[in-house]
Amino acid sequence: MKPLHLLLCLALPAAAADSVTFLRDVAPILNKVGCTSGPCHGAAKGKNGFKLSLRGYDPEFNYQALLYDLGGRRFNRADPAQSLMLAKPTQAVPHGGGLRLEPGSAYYQTIFNWIAQGVPYGAPTKDGIASIEMQPASLELAKPEESQQIKVVAHFLDGAVRDVTKEAVIASNIPDVADVSNDAVVKGLRIGEATMLVRYEGKFGTIPVTVLNPKPGFAWKSLPQNNYIDQFIDAKLKRLKIQPTAAADDATFLRRVTEDLTGQAPTPAEVKAFLASPNRPALIDNLLARKTYVDHFTLKWGDLLQNSRKFLGDKATWEFREWLRDSVASNKRYDQFVRELLTARGSTTDNPAANYYRATRDPKPTMEKTTQLFLGVRMVCTQCHDHPFERWTQNQYYEMTSFFSTVGIRPGFESGEEILFDKRDDYDIRHPKDDRVMKPKFLVGSATPLPDDANRRQAFAEWITAKENPFFAKSMANRMWSYFLGKGIIDPVDDIRASNPPTNEALLEALTKDFKDHDYDMKHLIRTIVNSRAYQAGIQVNEWSATDNINFSHAIPRRLNAEQLMDALTQATGVRPDFPEVPEDTRAEEFPDPHVGKDGFLDLFGRPQRETPAEGERKTDLSLPQALNLVNGKSISDSIGGPNGRIAKAMIAGATDKALIEELYMATLSRVPTPGELDKGITYLRAGDSRAARAQDLLWALVNSKAFLYNR
Repeated sequence: MKPLHLLLCLALPAAAADSVTFLRDVAPILNKVGCTSGPCHGAAKGKNGFKLSLRGYDPEFNYQALLYDLGGRRFNRADPAQSLMLAKPTQAVPHGGGLRLEPGSAYYQTIFNWIAQGVPYGAPTKDGIASIEMQPASLELAKPEESQQIKVVAHFLDGAVRDVTKEAVIASNIPDVADVSNDAVVKGLRIGEATMLVRYEGKFGTIPVTVLNPKPGFAWKSLPQNNYIDQFIDAKLKRLKIQPTAAADDATFLRRVTEDLTGQAPTPAEVKAFLASPNRPALIDNLLARKTYVDHFTLKWGDLLQNSRKFLGDKATWEFREWLRDSVASNKRYDQFVRELLTARGSTTDNPAANYYRATRDPKPTMEKTTQLFLGVRMVCTQCHDHPFERWTQNQYYEMTSFFSTVGIRPGFESGEEILFDKRDDYDIRHPKDDRVMKPKFLVGSATPLPDDANRRQAFAEWITAKENPFFAKSMANRMWSYFLGKGIIDPVDDIRASNPPTNEALLEALTKDFKDHDYDMKHLIRTIVNSRAYQAGIQVNEWSATDNINFSHAIPRRLNAEQLMDALTQATGVRPDFPEVPEDTRAEEFPDPHVGKDGFLDLFGRPQRETPAEGERKTDLSLPQALNLVNGKSISDSIGGPNGRIAKAMIAGATDKALIEELYMATLSRVPTPGELDKGITYLRAGDSRAARAQDLLWALVNSKAFLYNR
């Protein structure tokens, strides 16, 4: 005998129900109750012999699976309630996924009516989603514990509008700041900012949420604004009731900007000269003109472009490095730099830019590297399915890969040389699902027909570097900002997507526009950033900024990277470590690749092996093995006590205690000691028999201090 609720359902004639389609009505239910999730039938191999596309990214595949798997036995059109599609999720028959539908619920009734109406798929041109709308578009909660209801509205292609709040998937990117309940109520938990990520049937949206500081007594105190950067930052800080920190002192600024622009610490002579006559804009221009600036940014590009003898061999590694150095030294326009890399052909010896393709070689990883580097877009997961947090699809993955399918690589005539050429045939990229040939197509923008031959790379280079491209200039402006402020306005910098919004969108748009307006001038972009008060701010916080770590209200100390740290130790001690692979006067920042000094100090302190194009491969955290190396490592011990080191030379020259201590402070911390530090240092030097040994102790203490290890 059938349960009463099923008899009641069967008593309802199908014609009495509204028209129901899989696309518009049923697919959202399957996604919401978890049928298409990773732990369920959306798993790579499905569950219990039945597979659906992950998160419902392919509704047609799911429809076909439901319709024809098990010979169509999931449906009983004569008696819909007996359909396996209803019996299993209601646990009328055993179901490994547990209870997913309550009998008689609205979701149950929708699926019942759909089966009764003959399981129609629907028309993609009518039942598809045009867009989703979040209401409100942003939230500002006056204090923690305050809450507010949000709403998600779907706009269909046929013009229909529906409240889909219950079916939408809503999550917080920082749930300890603000979280959302199952009924779409957002609640603030602590002061800060979070974003509600909204997903519905392949469409994505965000709702920025700000939880304000309820503490009374805030009064904005205006600080000097050096350029438009400070205007955009101050506008947001004022709204959030966060008081920014004033600019750091001259010594702190000198060390910070010298390390950031050249990878080197200022010498004692430079410290004395700048403190005697500080001129920050003039110093910035001076640093941008130095050879060490070229070396520093050549190192950064070497990391990103995977310049390593593992992929290129010895000779090509040096040749590619020199091409990068020349590009940085000439301040080559960023768009030209990228075009030369992407369109490179011929001998890797005659045209070192062609080495760009040698680390990845295959069109798929080449496309992934290119979009991640120059657009800040990660396409890797769309190789198997549509992106779970973004609009990018599996089709787009193979359409973009097709731009690189014509690239061929063969051995050259010289040792270590390879030839990059354009294939004339056999370069089709096929979709793994149905084996159809995928024609090249841009991610966004131009609908211009594309060449179906070797010229497709040229077309791609023109598209990616165009000022109309919404990602190209933005991704570099954001990446460059991260080099100087410690994190991107969008962070990580190579993961630009709707569900990872900028912390200050107006600022990022202004930086992007300025970069494009100045024809992709890299030095102009850098100069603008480091001249801002935001960059020059001190690290001190106040009662209003103590919890802020994303709005650039104060500087955040950053540990020196591996090469910077080694070069800083060299300057502090006056002794350069020996590396047989390079000339003896070569600084760590000049090393061509990670195979110089492999498995030593540089690798211990996070030098990347250049296996990927990701910024995250370089590590700048501080670990116990690193701390032990600084305290009792042999290389540091030998450098501090070296017979030709700084202390030995000072002893021979007869330096006074005051002069010696001042020199050690300037060589390590880029400042003169305070009167208290000077008194303590002199007292310590005079307290024992071996003045040289005590001077070495002082130097050892300085290089183990946070002020030395971090760029403050």
